[in-house]
Amino acid sequence: MNHVIEAEIMTGHCKGTRVFIPRIPLKTAEDAKLPFEMIRKQFPVKLCFALTINKSQGQTIPHVGIYLPKHVFSHGQLYVALSRGTSQRMTKILVTNGSIQGKDGVFTKNVVYKEVLLPHFT
Repeated sequence: MNHVIEAEIMTGHCKGTRVFIPRIPLKTAEDAKLPFEMIRKQFPVKLCFALTINKSQGQTIPHVGIYLPKHVFSHGQLYVALSRGTSQRMTKILVTNGSIQGKDGVFTKNVVYKEVLLPHFT
């Protein structure tokens, strides 16, 4: 819509909740020393960019955030996701289902179905 963004919260305790973000008026600061008051309406959102792991192959990205709600499914996807950033310090990972039975810490599995890689003859 022109005046409202309809969105759904993806993480946290309000996950799945639909919200509406209205355009708000922003005014120039009083100490700007302008002979007029400028008012502009805009959405209070910050621009970001998202890529799927498959689309990011071959890209170099200075700030990388990796969101893994499930275990990584395709062979090589975890490597591609982790190797997109320019440094370890600028790469952040959120693993929401990161427990493996019998192990302490946060993990994700790189799931590979070996049956698919075997030749099938009919």
